[in-house]
Amino acid sequence: MNDNALRLGTRRSRLAMAQSGQVAEAVSRVTGRPVELVEITTYGDVSREQLAQIGGTGVFVTALRDALLRGEVDFAVHSLKDLPTTQPDELVVAAVPAREDPRDVIVARDALKFTDLPSGARIGTGSPRRMAQLNAYARSHGLDIATVPIRGNVDTRIGYVRSGELDAVVLAAAGLNRIGRGDEVTDFLSVDTVLPAPGQGALAIECAAGNADLVAALAELDDPFTRIAVTAERSLLAALEAGCSAPVGALADLLADGQIVKEMRLRGVVGTTDGTRMVQLSTTGPVPETHDRATALGRELAAEMLAQGAAGLMGERAH
Repeated sequence: MNDNALRLGTRRSRLAMAQSGQVAEAVSRVTGRPVELVEITTYGDVSREQLAQIGGTGVFVTALRDALLRGEVDFAVHSLKDLPTTQPDELVVAAVPAREDPRDVIVARDALKFTDLPSGARIGTGSPRRMAQLNAYARSHGLDIATVPIRGNVDTRIGYVRSGELDAVVLAAAGLNRIGRGDEVTDFLSVDTVLPAPGQGALAIECAAGNADLVAALAELDDPFTRIAVTAERSLLAALEAGCSAPVGALADLLADGQIVKEMRLRGVVGTTDGTRMVQLSTTGPVPETHDRATALGRELAAEMLAQGAAGLMGERAH
């Protein structure tokens, strides 16, 4: 171990290793110190249970945070959409780098687009959010699809399509891009069809709040626009008390006039997984100048969604 090296805690999955490797290079550039990857196995990686049953994607975060709190690693990289909305006091998200493509995509047999899938097509996804919106879209456009719950890494999921077991699978564009497999995408799902998970496509770089030097160094990788957008999205999620297994989609995008960013639009959706009942709203206003304003924007839209019956769509996860 190089005494001068920073230890970066990462999950062992191919995607986690890829995104941690990319962050490691950037951190090395801004700190002038080598970065060593420390692989940490999480319960979510070894369990075969459905993610919703074992506490949602937060199970991937817990082991990394434990290693941070014990001082075994100096910082960790998370997919922001996996991060629980409550932040432990001892840890700080020092940087949210510029976001990758936030959209969901499909990888379908015979290079088919979503709307060209045959009647009765079987589409695999482990996400209630994706199921809810795909089923709602199919219902409103007279398409006949069946969503099939799956989990596993990218290879496993795409394997179901290659083997003919499924007609298509839904994945995040960002994940495929980060592991260099964007060329396998057969269709991009417009955010008008499927709103992504809050924070999708963004990473969170987390470290101990007390390590002021490291916090300051990592902050150089922060992208203010991405941070404001994901703050609003996650505030909406927190206010809906959605937990990770509830089908909430959210996206904040910046509306520009030429080169000048004028406004931010925040969209939210929640629905039953069969797509029969959906609450979808949006709000547009000035780009929030502060973390608190971004948080307030998310909370306000969530309140409107709750007023329109969103709570009744949460199922047994509602508090």
